[in-house]
Amino acid sequence: MRLRVEFTTEPFDLDEAPAHALVAREVIEAAELDAVDVGPFGNTAEGGADAVLTAVDTLLRRTLASGATRISLQVNVLGEGDA
Repeated sequence: MRLRVEFTTEPFDLDEAPAHALVAREVIEAAELDAVDVGPFGNTAEGGADAVLTAVDTLLRRTLASGATRISLQVNVLGEGDA
């Protein structure tokens, strides 16, 4: 099964990336995921279910520990034609 995760961490800071945003980027880029897109207002990555779920667990734990006060998260199951 393939999954797509979309997430944002808050609070936002338009002048400088907060620590939790840098940690989120580090976690997602280090995970064994495909089609990673990291941006200032939203992040997306795809991969196998185990890799995505492991990355989400790490993401939640590390960003909260780094000062995130809210994490919006959506996980979708991808069909065979989705990419």
